[in-house]
Amino acid sequence: MRKDGTKRRLEIHLKAADRRRIGAMLRGGIEPVRVVKRAQALRLLDQGSSPPQVANAVGLSPQAVRDIGWRYLGEGLNLALYEKPRPGREPALSPGQAQRIVAMVCGPPPEGRARWSVRLIAREAVGRHLVAAVGRETIRMLLRRHDLKPWREKNVVRRRHRAGLPRPDGGGAGHL
Repeated sequence: MRKDGTKRRLEIHLKAADRRRIGAMLRGGIEPVRVVKRAQALRLLDQGSSPPQVANAVGLSPQAVRDIGWRYLGEGLNLALYEKPRPGREPALSPGQAQRIVAMVCGPPPEGRARWSVRLIAREAVGRHLVAAVGRETIRMLLRRHDLKPWREKNVVRRRHRAGLPRPDGGGAGHL
């Protein structure tokens, strides 16, 4: 908005490098749909289309198209295409820690225990130095995400030979 109350017209002229990057992004590769739509909007704005025309072509609102254009002019291509990180608490477990805990749960429970419990998993994860500290709710959510129910014997992968299945040593399958 200008001082006299009139709106400034949005004119986008992509830099050559940005134009090549958007072209490569739209030709192939894996990008989230939001990013692809923003790239399409920038390309159409660069070709001289108005925000309402771009909005109809891409499937965004005219205001969203204007926001993308102004963000490109003010902050560059990356911030026009990708969202800024959102505030919030960091995840309690890194992906590596979560994988190690899931692997531990898929193995046999500690000596003297018949099954894993959520409390036992939390204690063992700390005891085995997989994590410095972890709460029961974090473990519960991790198990839920991986659809694991270690307190139910049939839901945990075990390496045992069953009658009727081929043995790892190539022996006979037995009777079915």
